[in-house]
Amino acid sequence: MTTPALLPLTGRRIPPLNLGPPSFSHHRATLRLSEKFILLLILSAFITLCFGAFFFLPDSSKHKRFDLGLEDVLIPHVDTSKGEKDIGGFLIHGQGHDEHRHREEEERLRNKIRADHERALEEAKEKLKKSRETIQAEIETEKNKVAQEIKKKETKPLPPVPLPNLIGINGGEPEDEDTREKREKIKEMMKHAWSNYRKYGWGHNELKPIAMKGHSTNIFGSSKMGATIVDALDTLYIMGLHDEFKEGQEWIDHNLDFSVNSEVSVFEVNIRFIGGLLAAYYLSGQEVFKNKAVQLAGKLLPAFNTPTGIPWAMVNLKSGIGRNWGWASAGSSILAEFGTLHMEFVHLSYLTGDPVYYQKVMHIRKLLQKMDRPDGLYPNYLNPKTGRWGQHHTSVGGLGDSFYEYLLKAWLMSDKTDIEARKMYDDAIEAIEKHLIRTSNGGLTFIGEWKNGHLERKMGHLTCFAGGMFALGADGSRKDKAGHYLQLGAEIAHTCHESYDRTVLKLGPEAFKFDGGAEAVAVRQNEKYYILRPEVIETYWYMWRFTHDPKYRQWGWEATEAIEKYCRVRGGFSGIKDVYSSAPAYDDVQQSFFLAETLKYLYLLFSSDDLLPLDHWVFNTEAHPLPVLHLANTTLSGNLDLQ
Repeated sequence: MTTPALLPLTGRRIPPLNLGPPSFSHHRATLRLSEKFILLLILSAFITLCFGAFFFLPDSSKHKRFDLGLEDVLIPHVDTSKGEKDIGGFLIHGQGHDEHRHREEEERLRNKIRADHERALEEAKEKLKKSRETIQAEIETEKNKVAQEIKKKETKPLPPVPLPNLIGINGGEPEDEDTREKREKIKEMMKHAWSNYRKYGWGHNELKPIAMKGHSTNIFGSSKMGATIVDALDTLYIMGLHDEFKEGQEWIDHNLDFSVNSEVSVFEVNIRFIGGLLAAYYLSGQEVFKNKAVQLAGKLLPAFNTPTGIPWAMVNLKSGIGRNWGWASAGSSILAEFGTLHMEFVHLSYLTGDPVYYQKVMHIRKLLQKMDRPDGLYPNYLNPKTGRWGQHHTSVGGLGDSFYEYLLKAWLMSDKTDIEARKMYDDAIEAIEKHLIRTSNGGLTFIGEWKNGHLERKMGHLTCFAGGMFALGADGSRKDKAGHYLQLGAEIAHTCHESYDRTVLKLGPEAFKFDGGAEAVAVRQNEKYYILRPEVIETYWYMWRFTHDPKYRQWGWEATEAIEKYCRVRGGFSGIKDVYSSAPAYDDVQQSFFLAETLKYLYLLFSSDDLLPLDHWVFNTEAHPLPVLHLANTTLSGNLDLQ
């Protein structure tokens, strides 16, 4: 699951204005940093020259000594032949041995000043030979070195925390040859995606595989934060691609910097960066990942500074100023964004011993429990200033999806002790089943969207994750309905497979309708695209784990072949603009979640169940595995007791 709101992914970015070369007067008023640097060098050399010249000018004492006003300074004369002081006689300072010693000192100082002067001039000459870009790069390097030194001094060591019992972090070799070959093919696809990102987009957030250059969107702000590196780490690790994993670790250690003036999505940065860093830490044990996750979490905390404690959608990592998406209902925060923090924040409190993260997410939960819910449903919008619902729009797809997922997974991650979370999940699913889940005329079970008391018979690709969620939550459901929810998961999986099978490319559209004769097909042109999304494959994997029905591996392989045939290009993998076209156009974006989720779920689908077993690991909504924790105390008091 990724990106509950598509608008940030497709939002327009304002291109930089090209104002042409500045006039001379304007140029003088706005000297670039490199030009200032050169002028400072020349000025310092000139000052050194003038200062040195002072010592080379002849003085009135014919170079016997510095004219420092010491002519009248008298010191007692010592008669060395008697070994005692001659009280009656005095020596003038500068005569005899002392005068010779001071001449040597003067000469040494002159030589030192001359050498410093010549060295400064040589450095200035060398700088002037370099290009403006080279000088700028050198300045940036020095700035980064200083910044790193400051960070090292400011970073407090985290308390040692014993790792939970980690089971199944590698292996998973399937028994039969055919499945092994398929798994190896998926691993090769991962290597193709990674190596091209490494070659053409390294350090950028994502890759444009056709243009072969870096790419980013407004959810990551304006900085190069290496989203693909962080998102892909755990996939690389479980696939045994340890050289590639080490490459990513080194980049993160030396380049991942959160002290930037950049406005980012709290939700996306949490699930991709904090989730990815925590998973990499648990799998590898490398402290750098834990430290970076905690640093970033501290940058997100100002987003919670609202009248209700419901966080803003976006926060500036440097200033801490937050705001919401302009398109959200009446300035509201989004359910799937502020409701998808619990897993990562509980782990942050576990690893740091600081209850603040736990308190933030539990405050959100308590607030939601107090609120009235129309028809028992959670609307997608909540105003962080007033604490009131916005537009009464409920969805298990975009804007709502992962909120329900995290209620269930909070219970699972607590080793099934967080009964409060389980109750909220069960209540929500009962209301969803009553109002949103229907069967089409053709017999397909789908989950619609509730808008002001009216059901829209449309289902999004994002909603297809719910099949896996229903199966995952079947055990422990009310009224012994485990079989019912496992069957519901299977029906959703079937519907989503049909949305793939009814296209020309055998890849699913972004959204599909169930109106009249149109079932499980996209109607609008702007809903016919496929951007390498993982949700359908995610459900195949969960259904495989719980049933071992071979059709789920068959369906997963169909999707693998379609991705390989239609999305693979020389520079990586690209999304498709129209899955109903036999000659599709590319969107030229290799999404970070393709490496984090789509390829990971495919690899797990063709692995044995002992790789990341579900009774020991819980996957966040970006498919980053986090270990089950034993929560002895889940009250809101803040006295977090994590065993």
